[in-house]
Amino acid sequence: MSRGDLTDAQWERLEPLLPAIPKMGRPSRDRRQVFDGIWWRARTGSPWRDVPERYGPWE
Repeated sequence: MSRGDLTDAQWERLEPLLPAIPKMGRPSRDRRQVFDGIWWRARTGSPWRDVPERYGPWE
């Protein structure tokens, strides 16, 4: 976990509020990893291409 990422307690409160993952298309990524990446980008204001690799590919 990196500075600014959700803590386990925060994720436990947030996860039940998210909609179910559809069972079609390509397999989904780890939701927490994606959410932390979006949060990192929103917090820093940097372009998508600059999101660290630990959050998955920027595409």
